[in-house]
Amino acid sequence: MIKRPFFGLRGHKLTYPLIEAQEEESVEEIPIPNKVTLFLEDQKERAEDLSIKPGEKVRTGQKLKLMEDDKGYVISSVTGTITGISHYKGYLGKTYVAISIDTDEEEQRDEQFKGDTQTPNIEHTIEFLGCLPGDSGFIPCLDTETSFHTIIINGVDKDLLVSTNQLIVKTETENLKKGIEYLRKITGAEKIMMVVPPELASQAKETGTEVKVIEPVYPSTLPEIIMKNVLGKVVPAGKSCKEMGVGFINAEGVLALNKAFTNGQLPVDKVLTIIKKDYTTAHVRARIGTHVKEIFGALHIETQHGDQLVMGGPMTGHAIYSEDVPILSDTDAIMVLDKTQVVSSSDSQCINCGECVRACPAKIPVNMLVRVLENGLYDEAASEYDLLSCIECGLCSYVCTAQIPVFHYIMLGKYEFTRIQTMEEPNA
Repeated sequence: MIKRPFFGLRGHKLTYPLIEAQEEESVEEIPIPNKVTLFLEDQKERAEDLSIKPGEKVRTGQKLKLMEDDKGYVISSVTGTITGISHYKGYLGKTYVAISIDTDEEEQRDEQFKGDTQTPNIEHTIEFLGCLPGDSGFIPCLDTETSFHTIIINGVDKDLLVSTNQLIVKTETENLKKGIEYLRKITGAEKIMMVVPPELASQAKETGTEVKVIEPVYPSTLPEIIMKNVLGKVVPAGKSCKEMGVGFINAEGVLALNKAFTNGQLPVDKVLTIIKKDYTTAHVRARIGTHVKEIFGALHIETQHGDQLVMGGPMTGHAIYSEDVPILSDTDAIMVLDKTQVVSSSDSQCINCGECVRACPAKIPVNMLVRVLENGLYDEAASEYDLLSCIECGLCSYVCTAQIPVFHYIMLGKYEFTRIQTMEEPNA
């Protein structure tokens, strides 16, 4: 395995939005929809003897499991009746169970979390807060045997045009401060720091935590780049920040942590950045599981045949096929592109211009990597051409002269390589 250090991006300067430069900072409340759909990740595709069934009544904040002994769960974001349970395949073939709930007019809160969490600790956090709004994987990584010596709160969103976490830092300083104290009690981390752009440094310092200012140039807020630029550590190929004792959580996740333990209620709302066709943005707050069409309807956003909907931002987001797709606890943005703005991918061959190599922060030989990925040579891609060193920034596709969907080839390659390795482990 080739292990290449990060030397930083040269040439292409893509800057993050500055929250103070935006005129509109309010968050529009999306009405509670008549129906929500919740996605619960599932590997077993079970259809019988489930612990939840259609026709069952659920309360807001109630834990929903497929089987009583399952570790995985989802939190009901509304009070209502389960009307359907079905299998769903998402991005890169990830399998979910889709739980549809029709909403009741009168909301009732589930009291289990409030009764069981008088004192914040790691056990209660794992047991109830695995679906924390704004958390992109930090809470599920916690366990009683693994400890983080450093936790980094990301006060800047990972993708361009997205400003969800910048808004949280600017408007929720006091609540973030309380959330950081809960985070410290739960994890016992030696160091907690927040990374923000220069414009939000003063607000971030009011939280009382250590603040690191980073240049608002993409992809400076991706975990691997922060590890190198802020902590001076390089994440080896195939390794994770967790394995190096460093955890990452978004500012919104910290805010949700405070709301959970302060109010004794599991958070069920998600703040999103909506990127419109003219590239202006709006911030909304919606129940997790709300369908995209409900949000577009509230904002009077009209779509037509040929428009492209993207879950996420322009660099790393993925297209969705319908406005009936729900938002999840880690959905930070929805982008809508007019059909005239959509750039179609090409099936042409690499012309070896070298733009992807020059743009790559990890210095991967992308022009060679995409060739082996196109031919399904995933082991060779990992062992010879640094597939696992990719930090998933999407700059390769952005600069590709031939318009090859390089980023998607890489994401598929990582998925297939991991799947193959997982299948081979029992036979090792």
